Amino acid sequence: MTKIRIAIQKSGRLNEDSLSMLKDCGISIDNGKDQLKANARNFPLEVFYLRNGDIPQYLRDGVVDIAIIGENVLIEKGEDIDVVEKLGFSKCKVSLAVPKAMKYGSINDFEGKRIATSYPNTVRNYLNEKGVKAELHIINGSVEIAPNIGLADAICDIVSSGSTLFKNNLKEVEVMLKSEAVLAVSPKISEERKKILKKIQFRIKSVLQARQSKYVLMNAPNDKLDAVLRLLPGMRSPTVLPLAEEGWSSVHTVINRDTFWEVIDELKQAGAEGILVCPIEKMVL
Repeated sequence: MTKIRIAIQKSGRLNEDSLSMLKDCGISIDNGKDQLKANARNFPLEVFYLRNGDIPQYLRDGVVDIAIIGENVLIEKGEDIDVVEKLGFSKCKVSLAVPKAMKYGSINDFEGKRIATSYPNTVRNYLNEKGVKAELHIINGSVEIAPNIGLADAICDIVSSGSTLFKNNLKEVEVMLKSEAVLAVSPKISEERKKILKKIQFRIKSVLQARQSKYVLMNAPNDKLDAVLRLLPGMRSPTVLPLAEEGWSSVHTVINRDTFWEVIDELKQAGAEGILVCPIEKMVL
């Protein structure tokens, strides 16, 4: 039986989030500790656990068909590789940072400076666009220490919470790009495996839609029902059911997570009561 081959990061946060996504898609992975390859029990899929920086080349060579990878890694090492889905997790920034004591005015302050980074292509392209010339020191690993030991004047690195910069007496001054996990596809994927990819994409879309939504149930007096319904979005339209108590209805709908609290406040003001909020496991459109 043909299986689609997916690469995910060998360890770390992206590994955990990727496996969680596959689990939410109903795909069970038989992965033991320190395995480099594993099979799914209930789906034609084989998982390769690889170093994040190696994944673009594996995709390019057709060793794996698809990968869950940080968008920032593709920008650095795999701009020729197509992204078919943004996954909404493992979000971060790739930023330039300088010592806290340094006065910073603009990107021109990097002219002639030494920048330590694991993302030379990204930095070089960004500086070229800005017309700035700097000296790059390529470091594979922790770059935050470079200014403290005199190796560089500044750094470029991934920033999530900013705590690592703070601990190393650095401050973020330029956000070069924002990144999240994406589903990338090999240019050499076969037609047969593309059919399996479509099934995975369908499941991923259902999971992502569910993560962005809340299922809401509420009671509303019938004389205020129109005002409540005008506030409500829904997949098609809200569901309205009569309650046992005369003059009242139960209203069911789906609300986007990002606007949830604003909508809830408006619903209460419009007369809705007994509002119940439930998570959605999957959402098939």
